[in-house]
Amino acid sequence: MTKLIIQIPCFNEEETLPRTLTDLPQRVAGCDSIELLVVDDGSTDRTVEVARQAGVRQVLRMPRNRGLAAAFAAGMSRALELGADVIVNTDGDNQYPGRFIPELVRPILEGNADVVVGDRQIASRPGYPRLKRWLQTLGSRVVGWTSGLEVLDATSGFRAFSREAALRVVVHTSYTYTAETLIQAGKTGLAVTFVPIEINEKLRESRLIKSMPGFVARSAGAILRIFLMYEALRVFVGIGVALVVGGLLLTGRYVYFFAIGEGQGHVQSLILATILLLMGFLSFLLGMLADLIAKNRRLSEEALYRLRRLELGRDRAA
Repeated sequence: MTKLIIQIPCFNEEETLPRTLTDLPQRVAGCDSIELLVVDDGSTDRTVEVARQAGVRQVLRMPRNRGLAAAFAAGMSRALELGADVIVNTDGDNQYPGRFIPELVRPILEGNADVVVGDRQIASRPGYPRLKRWLQTLGSRVVGWTSGLEVLDATSGFRAFSREAALRVVVHTSYTYTAETLIQAGKTGLAVTFVPIEINEKLRESRLIKSMPGFVARSAGAILRIFLMYEALRVFVGIGVALVVGGLLLTGRYVYFFAIGEGQGHVQSLILATILLLMGFLSFLLGMLADLIAKNRRLSEEALYRLRRLELGRDRAA
């Protein structure tokens, strides 16, 4: 018996949620049952009432608005508790057509992927501003380089997860989960694939992207933090090497002038070289410390994964 749960994080979606729910498929090939899970992220409108009136039996209510990433993570945990074998995440604003859900699920059911992402093909889609297309392409390349994956659409929230992948998902950021889960999937060896999709007509403006500069800044900060979680040693060693090389060059410059009898006029080079060498040494130490912390975090994530698997396995057996 393969159980598919479609989770829908929502914040004040009483107007768009009915169309989202109506658009979802009643049957998906390879899945014996489909269950809907609405995650209410502290809505102040009638989102919950609308969901229940539409027949949604599983509604996870959060007492206050905690943001999209927290709502996504809470929904994943509840879906696992409900016995999901495959989890599809979609948005409550009806951006993603439900008819593409079978396309998302198929690679997982066939055993070819752990995570499947709907590629909106923004770079070639008419109607998108040139700046947004450029930023989307750049962001996907950065996430791809960081994760070691070929990423076509880093910010798409239309995704399917196998149970195994969902058990390994740990969301640290509070802003958005899209980049973090891809980087995490790449670093933990999960198979990720992208399938082309279309998008519905926009019903409202994005609440996540209030301003493009702010979105870029927050997303870049989140990607940098995630990258440091996994590749801290590489970053700090790179910085340390650059500082040490600079210090050695300045030291060589001072030695040259000292050899020709002009050392007193270039003491500042020796002082700056000493500072750079000390900073380089400290950077190496920070790298080693950060790498130890990163290894400890990975051990903690592995322990959490095994604990989840054990606890949820018992629940399913019961």
